[in-house]
Amino acid sequence: MSLYLDDIYDDLDDQQISIVPILTDCDKDEDFQEGMENLSNKLPILPTRNMVLFPAVTMPISVGRTKSMRLIKELQKKKGGLIGVVCQKDMEVEDPGFSDLYRVGVVAEVIRVLELPDHTTTIIIQGKKRFILNALLEEEPYLKGDITPINDPAIPKEDTEMQALFATIKELTIRLLKSSGNPPGEILLSIKNNKNLLYMINFACTNIPVMAQEKQELLQIDDIKERAYKLLVLLNREVQLLELKQSIQSRTKEDIDRQQKEYYLQQQLKTIQQELGGTNSEQELAEMRAKAAQKKWSPAVAEAFEKELRKLERISPQMPDYSMQVGYLQTLLNLPWNEYTRDNFNLKQAERVLNRDHYGLEKVKERILEHLAVLKLKGDFKSPIICLYGPPGVGKTSLGKSVADALKRKYVRVSLGGLHDEAEIRGHRRTYIGAMPGRIIQNIQKAGSSNPVFILDEIDKIGNDYKGDPAAALLEVLDPEQNSAFHDNYLDLDYDLSKVLFIATANNINTISQPLLDRMELIEVSGYIIEEKIEIALRHLIPKQMENHGIGEKITFKKDAIRKIIESYTRESGVRELDKKIAKIMRKMAKKIAMGEEVKKSFDVADVILYLGKPEYTSDRYQGNDHAGVVTGLAWTSVGGEILFVESSISKGKGAKLTLTGNLGDVMKESAVLALEYIKAHASKLGINENLFEEWNVHIHVPEGAIPKDGPSAGITMLTSLASTFTQRKVKKGLAMTGEITLRGRVLPVGGIKEKILAAKRAGIKEIILCEENRKDIEDIKDIYIKGLTFHYVTWVDEVLKIALLEEKVAHPLF
Repeated sequence: MSLYLDDIYDDLDDQQISIVPILTDCDKDEDFQEGMENLSNKLPILPTRNMVLFPAVTMPISVGRTKSMRLIKELQKKKGGLIGVVCQKDMEVEDPGFSDLYRVGVVAEVIRVLELPDHTTTIIIQGKKRFILNALLEEEPYLKGDITPINDPAIPKEDTEMQALFATIKELTIRLLKSSGNPPGEILLSIKNNKNLLYMINFACTNIPVMAQEKQELLQIDDIKERAYKLLVLLNREVQLLELKQSIQSRTKEDIDRQQKEYYLQQQLKTIQQELGGTNSEQELAEMRAKAAQKKWSPAVAEAFEKELRKLERISPQMPDYSMQVGYLQTLLNLPWNEYTRDNFNLKQAERVLNRDHYGLEKVKERILEHLAVLKLKGDFKSPIICLYGPPGVGKTSLGKSVADALKRKYVRVSLGGLHDEAEIRGHRRTYIGAMPGRIIQNIQKAGSSNPVFILDEIDKIGNDYKGDPAAALLEVLDPEQNSAFHDNYLDLDYDLSKVLFIATANNINTISQPLLDRMELIEVSGYIIEEKIEIALRHLIPKQMENHGIGEKITFKKDAIRKIIESYTRESGVRELDKKIAKIMRKMAKKIAMGEEVKKSFDVADVILYLGKPEYTSDRYQGNDHAGVVTGLAWTSVGGEILFVESSISKGKGAKLTLTGNLGDVMKESAVLALEYIKAHASKLGINENLFEEWNVHIHVPEGAIPKDGPSAGITMLTSLASTFTQRKVKKGLAMTGEITLRGRVLPVGGIKEKILAAKRAGIKEIILCEENRKDIEDIKDIYIKGLTFHYVTWVDEVLKIALLEEKVAHPLF
């Protein structure tokens, strides 16, 4: 029995195409190895893409590459011949060389060349014998290779294991063909009747639907039994995969049938519900209309709502769009359109509420009361956009809740830290699955009022990426001239935010975009002095933590104990860390009370170490003026003000060398260079021998080298330090300074004045040198902060040196 490829092509060039065997009956291996006795070691090579030929197998190949066409034309002239068929490793390579081809191929006989009407050429070839490709001898006009034929060992007929393998391979091949589709019955019958084991193995290897690399691995296996086992593994895998696909398709069909059945039942249920007096969807629509009649929205919103409601009526409840449309309409209904809470116009009561919850922060409280006063007099006034900025833990966020209580308004808060998607502010368009309003509209809906106190927390920590810039989206929200018609993408309607009192909080306003800063009223919330922290602890933190820890007994905290906690266990401008330390003390007290131990009714300094352990910080203290070149400066950090010491020294050397240490930033290094150049330029005026600069090297160091330091405010400190070193004169005792310098000796103003003054007071400083332009900053500070301090306001460096340097020299001058 044979299967033939016939009637595939029509008569071409007046030549009748003969019938070509594709699957043949081979009783013995010699049937397909005829003519191999005198096989030459030099053969034309036909590289194939993604196709591996096996001995005894007949198959068609499409030929298109230039070199391959030359080879086929040559064979046509010779009326047939043998070629070496080798699979290439990468099918993308157009002109393969020796390194691009596998080493094992198959000698094949070209049975027929067919030139088709679409100008393509197909050849029918039959594999004969495997060979090893040793080298490519020629590459033009086509490939020719040096080969070594491989003789496959004979298979003993009495080998029962091979017979069992043969039967299993035939069975799996038939199952694979059946699972792939509906093969002709003659193919299956021919496979069943075939008795040639080697031919059957090679036929299955050719037709199994696996990658060419796996087929090549099968071809390279010399041992027939090993090849059969490897083939068996691949056949099992592919059969299981096909059967799994059929199972999935069958289950999918069953699921579709089930959905059709459910749809039919739902239609019947809908008909029954209509007979009983209406469906659930109709009841839902009626409820929406009733709610809409009570809303205070504008005619434009009412028209839009009615239009969307009519659209919902036309949508089947079984459609996915139905639930999306219902969600949109529910959002419109739940928003407080033109619904406002009544403000508390009792200014004295509002002031009491603000003072009750927060100690200090006078500027913020005053601004809120001013706004309330205008509302009381005018009755209608756009809310301000306030931005509170300052170090962490000073009460910026919690202040918003107090403002809401004072005004008797609703309170909502949204954290903007890490926000990087514009849709979080403006919302998503309804065309997207899972679309929802932005956070502004969501929180207005949550508040249930159109005039809440709205906290925009951490506005300085907004990010941006390919999804847009949320800070740009906030420009509309925080502009009083625009936010009366805020457009949310989800609503697709204008919403009035002009009555909302927006309060933004930030730690660093330098990271906020300038257009956004312009829209906000900036109020600095600076750090607390120790006295304020003590009052905050006594009035707020200690009672709160006692209540949180269930301590009902009256325990009195002495002010000295709280001062000890602040100075030795915290390092911050605010009171967040102080709150944690008090909570730690309360936990230990709660444990003692729960275990029946006695707890002292009075908490003093001795108890601090008992409950909190050894001090974690030591306050920077003034270190005296015994050494030349040591000057006290003032610095601002994220946790408040600090004092820093600038040290300078000189050493014998070639001169003109300046060494800077202490982990200084570029700006601070530039200040040191400026200071040294000024000293050199005015040496004679300062009484310094100019030869010193040529004979001595200069070294400036700022202690605590592990901490990065930068900024221009240490300019006059470095200059004073160098002047003291080169003159060996003492620096005035109890003096600190801060200010930027220019090359011509002018002193410029700096920031963070209040925090720096607090640090100076903590360190025991008595006198401070500042730029004249910083005088206004001192005048804004309460007297309690600057009590005991003397300020010297200067414009030129000469004035600094006149105040700072004494005529007295140090104990052991260098020269």
